[in-house]
Amino acid sequence: MTNADQTRPLDVVAVIGSLHTPSKTAALVDAIVDRLGAQVPVDVHVIRLHELGPDFAGVLRRDQLPESVELELRAIERADLLVVATPVYRASFTGLFKHLFDFVEQYALVDTPVLLAATGGSERHALIIEHQLRPLFGFFQALTLPLGVYAHDSDFVDYRVASPLLIERIENAIRRGLPLIRSSVAEQAAIERTLADGAEADAAPAEPVVAGAPVRLYT
Repeated sequence: MTNADQTRPLDVVAVIGSLHTPSKTAALVDAIVDRLGAQVPVDVHVIRLHELGPDFAGVLRRDQLPESVELELRAIERADLLVVATPVYRASFTGLFKHLFDFVEQYALVDTPVLLAATGGSERHALIIEHQLRPLFGFFQALTLPLGVYAHDSDFVDYRVASPLLIERIENAIRRGLPLIRSSVAEQAAIERTLADGAEADAAPAEPVVAGAPVRLYT
């Protein structure tokens, strides 16, 4: 990454799939974002489905969504990093969580890093990350980070993360994910610079063609 890429805060969008507050899922996201921010500069935007859900629960098409939801979808689609978390409900993510991502443009998240997280009543639900969340974001061709974070009820006290082992899992997930996140941001910045340079080249006056000079064709 260039110096400019390093100093620009990561545009992090966190999606909390819980349908109520207070929420252990929200507490987990807070802990993830806090520890991520201790490693790199971040600009965090949080989407809470218990607040946003009434605005889109009955909508079937994106062009019918209110502006409040459309703005959140654009934030998701532009993010450098997504942190997505859901409580386990009927062995899967919540319905509103899935319904929100049903509106996301199919190719908007290609290669976007996604840190997967979930909460449940016991350790028995830990595979939701591999069986439910990872395939969903695989459909979008997103870059799901190697380690997800699962937490269960005993990891929290008064809706705060209280387990040293959970904190360790969060830190390991961030440590393993940061090289991929940095690489993704650097690649996106390089693409944007190339496109900008190409636009400037297209706008510049054409050089006169010299008779007999070799001509290079660009695809």
